[in-house]
Amino acid sequence: MTQLATREAANDRQDEVQRRGRGLGWMSLGLGVAQLAAPETVRRLSGVDDSATSRAVVPLVGARELVHAAGLLTSRRKSAWAWTRVVGDAMDLTALGMALAHRGGRRRRRLLAVTGAVAGITVLDLLTAVQATRAKGAGARGTRQGGPMELTATTTIRKPASEVYAFWRDLENLPTFMAHLEQVRTTGDRTSHWVADAPFGKNVQWDAEIVDEVPGEKIAWRSTGHADVPNAGTVRFVPAPDAVSTEVHVVLTYEIPGGAVGKAVAKYFGEEPHQQLDDDLRRLKQVLETGEVVRSDGAPWGKRARKEFPQRPAQPLSDAELAKGEDA
Repeated sequence: MTQLATREAANDRQDEVQRRGRGLGWMSLGLGVAQLAAPETVRRLSGVDDSATSRAVVPLVGARELVHAAGLLTSRRKSAWAWTRVVGDAMDLTALGMALAHRGGRRRRRLLAVTGAVAGITVLDLLTAVQATRAKGAGARGTRQGGPMELTATTTIRKPASEVYAFWRDLENLPTFMAHLEQVRTTGDRTSHWVADAPFGKNVQWDAEIVDEVPGEKIAWRSTGHADVPNAGTVRFVPAPDAVSTEVHVVLTYEIPGGAVGKAVAKYFGEEPHQQLDDDLRRLKQVLETGEVVRSDGAPWGKRARKEFPQRPAQPLSDAELAKGEDA
């Protein structure tokens, strides 16, 4: 599971970059609003003279900061917008350096203070830009080479947490609602053997162990040894506000191999894998609340050879279809 741990660390770094980028966005927003709303105050506090040039430049810099703010607060491409801030900082430092050469006394001291503050912001902007670029590169490499795929989903089941937990804790129940699983066989109190569908009519297998468990609240497991598809999962059972139902929160992580096989596996899991997990939890809800997965006329047989829940316009089943349903 080393690769999964590496992926988690990379996600933490990306989250840090995103948070820092948003912080810089709010900073740009504040600076932009101040320079546009009170340019005279900004010029006076910063020690800039009241020339025609400064009266034109300060609002322009404010408008630039608002553009940076919009990009950093609304776009996930933090690296590009952070670099634009670095360029803007370089322009500001150049202008401040030129102004310092022609200032003395109190105005010079103010300009020195402003220059120091801009230099500090420049360092922060540069650090964020470099880290965002590295995070973007790591994400691109992960896409080309395969890498982990994390799925999350939540549902609310009208059953107490103890009952939902007990059903999931019997791992052999998982294939009744998880479409890609063929079999889960318990091999010990905390160990099990899993078999899942795979492309080209094959299957993948792995052993797993429960690594963290709080009865009635949480189960966490991970594959062990040389799994065909290394994976890990955590499910939490949280009492719902109505004091009757249970919120089920699931996180699954699969280590998808690179190359053509990886592409096939990723495609097999679906273009919208999160939707697939949502469907799994919907079936879990049906099993626990009604005792069975409710089949529509569009999917009378359930899962069969990966032809999961085939859809078609509503129509009566033929005799052959009824016979197939009885044999399934």
